[in-house]
Amino acid sequence: MTTTTPLISTQPIPGQFWQWRGEQIYYVTAGESKANRPPLLLIHGFGASTDHWRKNISELSQEFQVWAIDLLGFGRAAKPAWTYSADLWRTQIHDFITEVIGQPVVVAGNSLGGYTALCVAAEHPESVAGTILINSAGPFTSSTHPKEPNIFQKAVGQILTGFLRHPIGNSLLYKFVQRKSFIRNTLKKVYVDQSAVTEQLIDEIYRPSCDRGAPQVFASVFTNQQGEKVDVLLGTMRCPLLMLWGEGDPWIDARSRNEKFREYYPQLQAYYLDAGHCPHDEIPTQVNAIVHNWVKEYCRAVV
Repeated sequence: MTTTTPLISTQPIPGQFWQWRGEQIYYVTAGESKANRPPLLLIHGFGASTDHWRKNISELSQEFQVWAIDLLGFGRAAKPAWTYSADLWRTQIHDFITEVIGQPVVVAGNSLGGYTALCVAAEHPESVAGTILINSAGPFTSSTHPKEPNIFQKAVGQILTGFLRHPIGNSLLYKFVQRKSFIRNTLKKVYVDQSAVTEQLIDEIYRPSCDRGAPQVFASVFTNQQGEKVDVLLGTMRCPLLMLWGEGDPWIDARSRNEKFREYYPQLQAYYLDAGHCPHDEIPTQVNAIVHNWVKEYCRAVV
């Protein structure tokens, strides 16, 4: 009797380390390079890692060479006491494409990873053949007459920032959000399909949070200034753009946010999905099919 390996796998693919600026960066790769198809590079969101793409790598690598990387400060990557920002991760990803992959890629990112992917595509167009944003984060420029936060909102913001910057305050807050029960409850709020919130997924997020330096990364991310505005980035980007939106995401109004993207990049293609903040993990078969068809139709390998 012949057995076949399932295309969707829940097992992480063993990876290796790349030395970047004296720090260890973890990445995985699967599939063979195709002469007529660009590689895919997958970038996780805040608190996640290459493990969050395990259901996508196994299937997409049947047709593409696929890479996934841990952003510095997350997953199995080093967590030095640096200032963490979109500029840092943009440079990390661009250097990885240049030094390791060696050719332009289709860069795909979820949430914070989506914003990082957009930064790379806009500011290093020579490295990107296409961009896929999945419930992407990132700030837009305020309207002409932005609504000023009231005195109470300003005070709360200042207190929280000061709390995070103080070692004891940051330690207390970090210990609270690091708990597996907190991770589980948060995931259940942002996943439509509750069965996708497995103990394996929780462990994959919890494990790196125990690494030395992780609390300082947490504080740095939330206390540093935001990066370049999304509309400014879209104004300089030239490659094909695919937007995937899980409409059940409580953190993002998918329809209105997509229209903001379309205002500055009318040629984008968008899909609205019955999923939450991480549709690539929640409904991987559907996401993989969309990515597969879109890349084959709109993105060409550039060597």
